[in-house]
Amino acid sequence: MEFGVLGPISAWHNGEPVSVGGPRQRCVLGALLIDLGKEVTVDRLIGFLWETEPPRTARSVIQVQVSHLRRAFPGLIRTTAGGYLAETDPDRVDLHRFRALTARAREAGSSTDAASLWDRALQCWRGDPFSGTGSARLWYTVGQPLLEERWAAVTAWAETSLALGDHLAIVNRLAPMVREEPLRERLHHLLILALHRSGQRAAALAAYNETRRYLAEEFGIEPGQETAQLYQQILSEEADEAAARGADESRTGSLTGPGTQVVPTDALPPFLARNDLPRDIPDFTGRSADLQRVLDVGTGGRSRAEVCVITGPGGAGKTTLSIHAAHRIADHYPDGQLFVDLYGHTVDQEPADPALALGSLLRAVGVEPDAVPDSAQERAALWRSILVDKRIMIVLDNAVNQAQVSPLLAAGPGSFTLVTSRNDLAGLSGARHVSLGMLQVAEAKELLSTVLGTERTTADPESTYRVIRLCGGLPLALRIVAGRMTTRPRWTFAHVAQRLGAQDRRFRELRTEGHSVEAIFELSYQSLNAEQKSAFLRMGLMIGTSVDLHGAAALLDQDLPDTDDLLQELVSVCLLEESDVDRYRFHDLIGEYARDQAVSRLAVDDVEESRLRLSEHYLRSASQAAELLGPRGHEYEVDAVPSSRYRSSWSTWSEAVHWFEFHRENLAAVVDHFAACKRSTQAWQLANALWRFYAAHGQTELWLSTHEQALEASRADRDDMGSAVTLIGLGIAHCLSGRFDLSLSLLTEARDIFTVLGDANGEARARANMAMVLERMGRFRECLECLELVLAHTASSQDLEQEVRQRTNIALVHLQLGDLDEARECCDAVLAGEHGPRLDDCRAAALRILGEIDVRQGAPTSALDRFRQALDLFLTLEDTAGETYTRNGIGIALRETGRLDEAVAAHLHALALGEQTAQHSADAEVGNDLGVTYARGKRYAEARVSHERALRLARDRHERFAEAQALYGLGRLPADTVEPDAAASMLVEATEIFTELGVPEAVEARAELRRVTSGR
Repeated sequence: MEFGVLGPISAWHNGEPVSVGGPRQRCVLGALLIDLGKEVTVDRLIGFLWETEPPRTARSVIQVQVSHLRRAFPGLIRTTAGGYLAETDPDRVDLHRFRALTARAREAGSSTDAASLWDRALQCWRGDPFSGTGSARLWYTVGQPLLEERWAAVTAWAETSLALGDHLAIVNRLAPMVREEPLRERLHHLLILALHRSGQRAAALAAYNETRRYLAEEFGIEPGQETAQLYQQILSEEADEAAARGADESRTGSLTGPGTQVVPTDALPPFLARNDLPRDIPDFTGRSADLQRVLDVGTGGRSRAEVCVITGPGGAGKTTLSIHAAHRIADHYPDGQLFVDLYGHTVDQEPADPALALGSLLRAVGVEPDAVPDSAQERAALWRSILVDKRIMIVLDNAVNQAQVSPLLAAGPGSFTLVTSRNDLAGLSGARHVSLGMLQVAEAKELLSTVLGTERTTADPESTYRVIRLCGGLPLALRIVAGRMTTRPRWTFAHVAQRLGAQDRRFRELRTEGHSVEAIFELSYQSLNAEQKSAFLRMGLMIGTSVDLHGAAALLDQDLPDTDDLLQELVSVCLLEESDVDRYRFHDLIGEYARDQAVSRLAVDDVEESRLRLSEHYLRSASQAAELLGPRGHEYEVDAVPSSRYRSSWSTWSEAVHWFEFHRENLAAVVDHFAACKRSTQAWQLANALWRFYAAHGQTELWLSTHEQALEASRADRDDMGSAVTLIGLGIAHCLSGRFDLSLSLLTEARDIFTVLGDANGEARARANMAMVLERMGRFRECLECLELVLAHTASSQDLEQEVRQRTNIALVHLQLGDLDEARECCDAVLAGEHGPRLDDCRAAALRILGEIDVRQGAPTSALDRFRQALDLFLTLEDTAGETYTRNGIGIALRETGRLDEAVAAHLHALALGEQTAQHSADAEVGNDLGVTYARGKRYAEARVSHERALRLARDRHERFAEAQALYGLGRLPADTVEPDAAASMLVEATEIFTELGVPEAVEARAELRRVTSGR
């Protein structure tokens, strides 16, 4: 096996190329081959792969890349204490072979041997080192310094060859190089000298003038003394020979000479400047940022040959953008603007052969047909030489790969080549890349308005938006719709939306003469190999809108490294999007095409098995992740086939939450899938694994929809266990949404089912959640009775974790009832034990409750300390509900210390958290405490607004205690803020509610009522 890094990262076995995978694998392999036999730390590899903050999965990504490389190249990579090292014969790696040869060349005894060794060393180079890795850091830290080694070797070879008289070899090698590196004056000098000594004096003078012109235009300087003296020497010799030729002509009338004949300039075919650009689209809209990036490259200066590659899926508007940009900057290229269709993805047309394309280009600029060389290499060399001093723009449209494009690129400084392709052409060294996504809604609407007029697009905005969504923002789809509506003026966007939304009609509607969205996707699909086609079809079976690497591995039934390779290949041809590291999605229409093709091309059993593997992967993963969020309420065996092949794993609460965050929509879709497939057990088990995450992150709608689906499936299957477990989840969701009566009904039904099943643990869990609902309803005594029954069960079953949780809940109820000593005793018991991180939420809640006790007992400074300890824990746990109540408690404690502005800020922060998460269960309580703080600062109008809002919320949610607090707060406000009779009425109602609830606030409300009524 041989390896190459002096160009695109490559490998060969017996001369045949071996795949080294995607950009990340190429980067890792290249980094290991640089320091052959030495350790490369994981941190250094991470630094090469991610220039900014690496993802938390960075080490896992490195492991995946190394795992694949080991499979591809057995025995190459060895694990070390801090990373990895590569072991192979240095002569099998072009970099180390190059360095060994240059070292031998420096020590060679003869010029002939030295020249041969320098030449062999230079043959190791295939382009820019480490290209195709996508790592700017690898390029700047390793690649650029290596180029200096290359140029030093080129210079040494040329000087040695010059001494040997091998002038033509120097010209052939240096001529294209100096165009790539116009600032390396020593190489220019050696080229001019070689041209001169080989008899090509005119070419030598032209090369000098080109160098001089470039240095003057770019830097305002002249060539160095040595090169200038060489120029004068050539001129002097030219003058002497001209005089001699003149004397001969006067005697004989013939044109002869001992050296190479000097051909007059007018004997060469004239260069034809021409404009081959297709017509610009008059209604070009959108793509302003992408267009500007292309224009910036195309007008960036004259110091180098610029190349810009526009990539994107079929129909994204690559050709349209390239033509529009080319017309915008055509004046910058007075020597011509050429357009070539390379037919990379064209119906009934093979991709253009580079040699044939070169022939067309040469003839286009004035080369006679019989003067066009036969071989592709000679054509490419002639093409580069013709364009050496030309400011020309070439548009290479619809390219299929790098090999097709490379020979056609203009190499002269000041030239510009614009390439469009569905492939990413990552190995095209020095190119700037512009990747096209889909049009944003505003851009898509602008396009439709430009073609159809604003009257039609604004007549029914909702239907216009729906059409844009059904087209997925794909420019070709939008243009087809606009074209059809132009010729059908009676069509409305509502009608078009109906047609596009009809079952199995979307692609039929997105088809017109000469254009078809489905056809362009089909061309991309047909360009794939068999393995890539299979991966594309199975990715079309994903459940939900996205999938991570582990889920894709389950779907494809492949190991992670092989899956990674396949997905990267699909990304490279713009059939799949990598939205984040190892996270993938389809563009809407490509996804629909993939689904349609998967169902029609794959066997029914294959489709079902693929989806089952993915859905069971989600069930296993969600169940494992849920264990880190809190205790499972019920013990059961997860109904999914175990697999370690593509298993996800987490070690922390935070990692589990991040996984849920990415998959929350997908997981809801999987519950629907299980329910639709009559897999009720899997449906309710997955729903049960999701509720805690949905609860903590305000995903109430997803919570309700997943549980309703699971409950319907369980009842249809007469699965009592599934029904009872799901009823508890639904009950909790409705409680947090303020639907207490419905919640209590659902939880009572769950308790009764568990009683029939003889499941004491299930019955206790139902009672514990019933207690939570009763607490929110203000039925504190009933709540306490429920919790004491649950606590007795946990003690008898020796369930220490549940015992701690119930003591925390009981402490909260005692606090509400004013039983402060009992509440403190429960909290002290929670904090006294060493329960591990699984009960950190209970520790945080106990600290918060102790803070509230301290406030009530006149110790606000101590309370602040408690609250801040609790807040640290809640923030670590990312428990937004706990954070909300704690920040509100901090506001209360700050109020009691007189720091009113800080107190208001704390209350407002707590309210903002409720808005962020769409969880409003604490809003009424926080609003009331904010009202009290405003009143303490004599900000009575604001206090009234806050209490009135809290009152509305409490009544909407049937929170009796919060309702009474709001009435009490309003009744205490001054007469110029709340009219005295209204205040008295409010205090009467508050007193009645507090008394009914049996809370100590009833005493304070009666006293305030007496004060108000006695003052009349």
